[in-house]
Amino acid sequence: MKAKKSPMKSTAASVKPKRFRSKRDVLICQIALSVILIGAWQFASGTLIDPFWISRPSDIIVYIGNWIFAGDFVFHFGFTMAATFIGFITGAVSGFFLGLLLGRAEFWAKVLDPFLVAINGIPRVALAPLFVVWFGIGLLPKIVLVFTLVFFVIFYNTYSGVKSVDRNYIDLAWVMGADDSVLFRKVILPAAMPYIFLGIKLSIPYALIGAIIGEFVASSAGLGWKIQVETSLYNTTGTMGGLVILMVIVMLMNWALERLEQKILSWRPQQRSAGADIA
Repeated sequence: MKAKKSPMKSTAASVKPKRFRSKRDVLICQIALSVILIGAWQFASGTLIDPFWISRPSDIIVYIGNWIFAGDFVFHFGFTMAATFIGFITGAVSGFFLGLLLGRAEFWAKVLDPFLVAINGIPRVALAPLFVVWFGIGLLPKIVLVFTLVFFVIFYNTYSGVKSVDRNYIDLAWVMGADDSVLFRKVILPAAMPYIFLGIKLSIPYALIGAIIGEFVASSAGLGWKIQVETSLYNTTGTMGGLVILMVIVMLMNWALERLEQKILSWRPQQRSAGADIA
């Protein structure tokens, strides 16, 4: 007698597994969407809306090109990036180490909690004029403003990452004879790294925003200063050109950080969505 085919097997064989879209497909969709949005903007400017209000993408590209190749772009770019990177690095390192420290010292975390909450509740934008009074109109007040914006984002993410470590993993490490240094390097820090990278990603725009706001308040150089000058002259093209440059900077910094995250956290299993392949 011939064995009957299992209906479960035939049904499973007829179901085609869903495949992930490749990175190339994602990139193509992103490029297509960008072209559509820019094309709609180009069409609307001068047809539906006065170019004075929104300028044109073509005019903005020409403006940026002239500014980069025939203007003082490098000087202003370097000024803003110096404030951004110095403030970002010092704020990230300080927030990282304090988050690790308080994450492991519950008593001192409780003692300092109301003070940290109170300081974090102060709007740093309101402190920008005070920083100018304290430190002048040079680079230092921008660095301090960026530091205050980045520090708390990194600190709270690092602290949350350390506190989120499963207690069973810590107990297991103790049972296996791990000392404090091994426990930190092999259990706590790897478990907290996704939180830390999330904090870094969130703080990148804040770092650039802090530098720009500092230049808005009082400065004689920088991309923020340039945008403010163009705005005061009612040059929409110049203002939009500065904003486009800032968006490109944030995108490039985020892209570089994602590459670094993939390299450092390569030990993590790849996340698969509901549309993953069926074995």
